[in-house]
Amino acid sequence: MSTESTPFITPDALLAHWQGHRRLTRRTIDAFPDDKLFAFSVGGMRPFGALAMEMITMAVPMLRGAASGDWSTSSSRDPRPKADVLRLWDESTDQLNALWPQIPPPRFRETLTAFGQYTGVLHDLILYVVDNEIHHRGQGYVYLRALGIAPPPFYDRN
Repeated sequence: MSTESTPFITPDALLAHWQGHRRLTRRTIDAFPDDKLFAFSVGGMRPFGALAMEMITMAVPMLRGAASGDWSTSSSRDPRPKADVLRLWDESTDQLNALWPQIPPPRFRETLTAFGQYTGVLHDLILYVVDNEIHHRGQGYVYLRALGIAPPPFYDRN
């Protein structure tokens, strides 16, 4: 029996997994005081607001490129009020949900070159974006603790 056609995880399950992480990251953004989101950092690392903007500007362009071949990016990563970051986060979540079904399932196994420079199998490119979010959310947890704020429970992705 060949397992070549049996995926470890379905595209829909991968999106659900990612969206669970996105819900938790959104709560992490929301836990920051507005005046600290783009101002506070530890050890010379970028503030969490800058990390959140990086995540926002990576997710939709990756899926848009996967769905349509349009790898352009034009989103600003400039500092802004927390309410604007959360609004952008929610808009990008809606865009991810709209773009995901436009990606044919076989494409997840195709080798693509994202943004003209990152060559890899699409599912690996998407997992990189998810891993990047988890990594940066961990930095946000350290920042919140340094500010005396309890971060949201890491295991609660509802």
